[in-house]
Amino acid sequence: MNKELVIVIDFGGQYNQLVARRVRECNVYCEIYSYKTDLKKIKSMNPKGIILTGGPNSCYEENAATCSPELFRLGIPVLGLCYGAQLMSLALGGRVERAALKEYGKTQVHVDDSSPLFAGVSADTICWMSHNDYIAQMAPGFRAIATTANCPVAAAECTDQKLYAIQFHPEVLHTVEGSKMLYNFVRGICGCCGDWSMDSFVEESIRAIREKVGNGKVLLALSGGVDSSVAAGLLSRAVGRQLTCVFVDHGLLRKNEGDEVEAIFGKGGQFELNFIRVNAQERYYGKLAGVSEPEEKRKIIGEEFIRVFEEEAKKIGAVDFLAQGTIYPDVVESGLGGESAVIKSHHNVGGLPDYVDFKEIIEPLRNLFKDEVRKAGLELGISENLVFRQPFPGPGLGVRIVGEVTAEKVKIVQDADAIYQEEIANAGLDREINQYFAALTNMRSVGVMGDERTYDYAVALRAVKTVDFMTAEAAEIPFDVLQKIMSRIINEVKGVNRVFYDLTSKPPGTIEME
Repeated sequence: MNKELVIVIDFGGQYNQLVARRVRECNVYCEIYSYKTDLKKIKSMNPKGIILTGGPNSCYEENAATCSPELFRLGIPVLGLCYGAQLMSLALGGRVERAALKEYGKTQVHVDDSSPLFAGVSADTICWMSHNDYIAQMAPGFRAIATTANCPVAAAECTDQKLYAIQFHPEVLHTVEGSKMLYNFVRGICGCCGDWSMDSFVEESIRAIREKVGNGKVLLALSGGVDSSVAAGLLSRAVGRQLTCVFVDHGLLRKNEGDEVEAIFGKGGQFELNFIRVNAQERYYGKLAGVSEPEEKRKIIGEEFIRVFEEEAKKIGAVDFLAQGTIYPDVVESGLGGESAVIKSHHNVGGLPDYVDFKEIIEPLRNLFKDEVRKAGLELGISENLVFRQPFPGPGLGVRIVGEVTAEKVKIVQDADAIYQEEIANAGLDREINQYFAALTNMRSVGVMGDERTYDYAVALRAVKTVDFMTAEAAEIPFDVLQKIMSRIINEVKGVNRVFYDLTSKPPGTIEME
């Protein structure tokens, strides 16, 4: 898309996606590239600004991630963050050393608000520090524009060359005025007008898809999740009944979810497309019988999905394009976008299935973050219930049922989860908590109900607050709300006599149960 572009150059820092997201919040398009990206390629993209991210190592070490000093002579504004700030200083003749006192966490920083980087920022502001090294001597032409009690150069600038270095992390929420600093850089120093928005994205994407597809046929595997649903909505607007969506209901969805997906995308729904629902519940339960190991369950569910999809694709016949709901974090986490470690391999990024005859793959959401996908969904008119539905793992309830998966257990967790979702919404907490769900433990215990002995399952409630889903803390749900949820589950869900609340953070735990 022909938009203003700011490039984030990744040196292996954990916050590279956050940096890009914060830039896009300024209505400026942003992409992440590895520090190994050729300088000629960077110049050819004609970016309005460049941001260097943090990194796990010391920039003065042998074989440390680095960049050419020529990067700073392109006449393009550059902002270095943490490692990026130190690397900029070192590359331009400054000195970086190990700090006698490292800084980590929330730190009071005194800034010079005469700098365009800190325009409108409080003179004393709280920022998030995370460094062992410091800029011991600034490069020629730079001046310090921020300090802390232990760091004499918490930020520096060379206004003549539009170079800026920040030792802390403005992209994280703990830096109270970090968004304002990044806005100052992107919209002020770089001169971006802010032409990146979801309405323009939707319009231009529809035009681009129509041009690419022509009279061809498109096949999309529709899971009912946010990403594939928005992809379906976008493709439907572009090519209508040239699109066929195959929705595999494996029986591991949330309560009534299969019917809700069909109501939106099937006959009489709001989108004009060909919709095929495959009810494969019994097929999945048969494959999962007797299996309790989490990874084995995941593999069975994924493999069976491919087999079902393959069978339906053959029935349809020749297909020109295969569409996928890949989003930008999928690309980055799979190690294809920047330089960070591979977090997890996503099935729709690393390779394409070989059983569908197609010319090309279409990934209309490939450059969007999750919050942008939701905005695009609203622009397309998809209902808020679907757009803002809770995140759901690919294997579905298969990894929210500890141990063997059976139809009985699926019904228990569906009913318990529906009550949990309803009461969280009734309490007005549904938009405050980033993810919440009920899971079924493999524990059975003695209880008493109506003066009779019971020996039933325990349900675990999970609720977390998070920004990036890489780390998470248990949400503080009011005790009276938890009590009401517990009472309803035990009274209304057959087979349950205990309810637990999971307080585990991530790390050491994961957000899902398995």
